[in-house]
Amino acid sequence: MPINPDAVGAESEPVEHSWTSKDALLYAVGVGAGTDELAFTTENSKGIEQRVLPTFAVIAGGAGGGAFSKIGEFNWAMLVHGEQAIRLHGEIPVEGTVRTVGRIAAIYDKGSGAVIVTESDSVDAKTGAPRFSSRSAVFIRGEGGWGGDRGPSAGNIIPDKKADHVVTYTTREDPAPTSRLSGDRNPLHSDPAFAAMAGFDRPILHGLCSYGFTGRALLHALCESDPSKFKAMEGRFSKPVFPGDTLTVSMWVDGDAAVFRTETQRGEVVIDNGRVEFG
Repeated sequence: MPINPDAVGAESEPVEHSWTSKDALLYAVGVGAGTDELAFTTENSKGIEQRVLPTFAVIAGGAGGGAFSKIGEFNWAMLVHGEQAIRLHGEIPVEGTVRTVGRIAAIYDKGSGAVIVTESDSVDAKTGAPRFSSRSAVFIRGEGGWGGDRGPSAGNIIPDKKADHVVTYTTREDPAPTSRLSGDRNPLHSDPAFAAMAGFDRPILHGLCSYGFTGRALLHALCESDPSKFKAMEGRFSKPVFPGDTLTVSMWVDGDAAVFRTETQRGEVVIDNGRVEFG
């Protein structure tokens, strides 16, 4: 078994990552924003100031993945994104540079595979002020079985009542050529042959793309479309999304937080254990 459970605690060297107005616009288009969200998809509309979708933090802080090289060798076709969380320390600027340090936070043994949890903190490269933090978990099939800790159970419980807000978006039939340009070039999302190796009959949607669609729904329903009110978001990818699927995000509000889930038109829950903080 090539995964090294003793890699927990390993850190990457600080890495700088910059983005521009164009990067933020490209990301917004890739997660479904259009002409009804000009603040996020244009930089020169009269009377509208460009702003950045909060979930862009998963792209702007992407340099924190350097610690991942510490876990050992494995088959990348067996890797799927399991969970993603972000915490913002203020609104993301239209352009900027951050310095990010990533670490291996945990490695869990699920028997049929291993879960690798990474965390990263990004600070402004000039001032050192905190910008955003992220936590990600991936599941690597075939890499478990060493008798390690299985990890915690899900904790964000959906109330037994009608949702307070429901938002529905339909994904594009061909999102990968745009979505992959924001950083995730995994061929699982664009190459039919690679997707077949992973057991899918066609490429699946980027997990971070469905995460971005969900983040847009939360932003508009709970934050009055104001990114400065969006504080944190977490969720677990429970089933794959296919290009062209319709995503329905249901939200249950409790003060300045809400739990949520995202479902397809087939009734499959594709993001669960969801929680967002706002205010």
